Amino acid sequence: MLTSTILAHGSIRVCDLCCTATPGDIPFTETHGAFSVSYVRSGTFGYRTRGRAYELVAGSVLVGSPGDEYMCTHEHSHGDECLSFQFAPEIAESIGQRTETWRAGALPPVPELVVLGELAQAAANGSCDLGTDEVGLLLAARFADVLLGRPRKAVNVGARDRRRAVEAALFVDAHAHEPLDLASVAIEAGLSPFHFLRLFAKVLGVTPHQYLVRARLRRAARLLAEDARSVTEIAYDVGFGDLSNFLRTFQRAAGVSPGRFRAAARGDRKFLQEVIGRAVPE
Repeated sequence: MLTSTILAHGSIRVCDLCCTATPGDIPFTETHGAFSVSYVRSGTFGYRTRGRAYELVAGSVLVGSPGDEYMCTHEHSHGDECLSFQFAPEIAESIGQRTETWRAGALPPVPELVVLGELAQAAANGSCDLGTDEVGLLLAARFADVLLGRPRKAVNVGARDRRRAVEAALFVDAHAHEPLDLASVAIEAGLSPFHFLRLFAKVLGVTPHQYLVRARLRRAARLLAEDARSVTEIAYDVGFGDLSNFLRTFQRAAGVSPGRFRAAARGDRKFLQEVIGRAVPE
């Protein structure tokens, strides 16, 4: 099993799991180390746990509870890939309070989970502006809803909750240049990450990660227009830890590269004509 950690922020860990086992390999017993929900991206494998057997295919969801033993088999195909979300006990409790929720074993591909699983993969790839931890929490919560056959209750927002969300946004805005994650901002708000995510999105219309990315983009756009520093320096100054991520995110937001945006700010008439030409219908 090849494991690549995508994100690790204390209470939430996201890993890319790639298994290269073949039908001829002898399976062995393993133990879950955390509460987990893993989305099967590709391939197929057998999953044996607590006296039950499952055959998982692309779109299936595997569920783990710490201390539970399990065995994976590859009787029908070669290898598989999963996107795994692992949660601290307090996070798991806020998502599914019943013990049996985390001992469900696995769920087949169902529309409600498949769409969130693919969204989680897009977030992990950096091709959308949602946080990978945010989508992982949504996937886990949706799994619990599907398992128990219940709709999740709407978030009731009072004046105190609105103040919490706004104060959290102010905190994110003030610290956007620093490494921030969902769990740390939720602590500032005095809520669990899952409840904070739902509250913030309900009050402000965007997730905490989306707000963080947009705060960084605002600063980057202003600096590109007013500052002489290089694009790389600006990217790191506003909080992007990876230049390629900044270039991709800015291009997606502005429709042009940071360099072209800077040229427009300095009066590039050709660029402005192109933008106006795209914006005005014929």
